[in-house]
Amino acid sequence: MEPLRDDDPEAIGGYTLRGRIGTGGMGQVYLGESAAGLQVAVKMIKASVLDEDTRARFVLEVDSLKTVYGPFVAAFVAADAHADQPWLAVEYVPGLDLRTFITEHGPLPLAETASLGALLAEGLHTVHEAGLLHRDLKPQNILLAEYGPKLIDFGLAVLAERRSMLTATGFVVGSVLCMPPEQARGEHDLQQAADVYALGAVLLYAATGHYPYTGPTWQAVALRIEDVATPPDLADLPPELRPVIEAMLAYDPGARPALDEVTERLVRVIRGCGLTPAQAKRRLTDRAPALELLPDLPAQPDPTPYDPAVIDPAAREDEDADPTGREPEADEQERLTPEIPGTPETPRPRARDSLARLSAPLQIAERLRAAYARDARF
Repeated sequence: MEPLRDDDPEAIGGYTLRGRIGTGGMGQVYLGESAAGLQVAVKMIKASVLDEDTRARFVLEVDSLKTVYGPFVAAFVAADAHADQPWLAVEYVPGLDLRTFITEHGPLPLAETASLGALLAEGLHTVHEAGLLHRDLKPQNILLAEYGPKLIDFGLAVLAERRSMLTATGFVVGSVLCMPPEQARGEHDLQQAADVYALGAVLLYAATGHYPYTGPTWQAVALRIEDVATPPDLADLPPELRPVIEAMLAYDPGARPALDEVTERLVRVIRGCGLTPAQAKRRLTDRAPALELLPDLPAQPDPTPYDPAVIDPAAREDEDADPTGREPEADEQERLTPEIPGTPETPRPRARDSLARLSAPLQIAERLRAAYARDARF
């Protein structure tokens, strides 16, 4: 996360902005915080692309996003499509995106890749049931949270696709590396099979670290995708995954499997590894980075205002407290942290700032929630 710049607003729609999460062709994404401390991802449309048609389409997209829900889709929180600069707030998901994770840690093992695909297929099914397509599924739009992967940025992706076209070639500007042939040709009447192709490209990347097609420029990649005689590069793909991913990357949209079939075939791969879907999911979520509820914030002026999410020093005055008033060492901190049966014992990095440490009751609640979500079948 980057700090705010001088030309960034301090607040949007009642949310105080804490930093920059990312940027794109259509707008800027910020970390926002409500008066009560709820953290959200706030996406603001750039003034340079705003016109009456764009605003009208954004209104429709916001209405559609309100109908999308599910454990693997970042939830809608609030929006104002009629503001001078329209904005949209969705659930903030702390965690690395898939591209960053694969770049830093390498490809996922077989069972974890199959679990990722099955979970994302269910998430995409939720999007499709709402009458939407993602249209820009890529590793950057998949966040690895502690309880499972989350799909993000499908609302603005639709809007961006409608706005960003090169009239000379008819090619839609977007994330070409995961784009299906029909989208690369500039077709607008896309079907659910377009998202199936993109999911196949994402899973290929997760398992191997490379995409179906590469090239020196996006134009070169698009030409290879459009060429029916050029098959996708499936090098290094585990043989257990090859049949389903090859089918998902079929040139003909009608030859690609439906999402339900994708889930079934990936679950068979998981069971072939001697695991249940829940066990494979847990292996995947165990690889997710530690949940950091708060970013690094500026130092608070003295006296520090009361915050119920911050440990009250008086709460440490129990039988385990040191009468000298010193901070407990790392092993003491571990001893003072309540243990929840069934939670993994893998050590995770601690928050860097004391403001990010939760009180004991909130730690217990967070651990219970994470343990329940991580053990859920999907």
